[in-house]
Amino acid sequence: MPREYPPASFYFKVTFHDLAEKDIDVHFQSVAGLDVQMDTESYKEGGENRFEHVIPTRSKYSALTLKRGAAAPGESALTDWCIKAFKNQQYQPINLDVQLLARKDKDKDEILMYWKVLHAWPKSWKFNELNAEKSEVFIETLELNYNRYEFKK
Repeated sequence: MPREYPPASFYFKVTFHDLAEKDIDVHFQSVAGLDVQMDTESYKEGGENRFEHVIPTRSKYSALTLKRGAAAPGESALTDWCIKAFKNQQYQPINLDVQLLARKDKDKDEILMYWKVLHAWPKSWKFNELNAEKSEVFIETLELNYNRYEFKK
């Protein structure tokens, strides 16, 4: 039976592989950057001045941006992975999954869409400002470069 409504974007899961002995689920506030764009080259045909041919060359993927409540060093395998990359220059590319979910019944989720992100490594790691006048959660933003993703159902 087909779904009646488009899927909601607020129910998702991110799973990191190869960070610890087992795969770990990390809770994020938002995930952005599941974008792909085709690079092109223009080819001008001799004697034809009315137009040029545009030829696709390769796929180009945006950086993946993940936001979550900050975790202290030692509390999270993901945090430790970032520290190794930025402090020690030890880059260990990993794979991760982003799953868009729907609640099927009380104890079961259905995977609506699934992105397998391949060979990701940390590009930037930011923390929001510390401000005594605001009452908000301390957020860290992690930006990952990756080779490509596989989009599945």
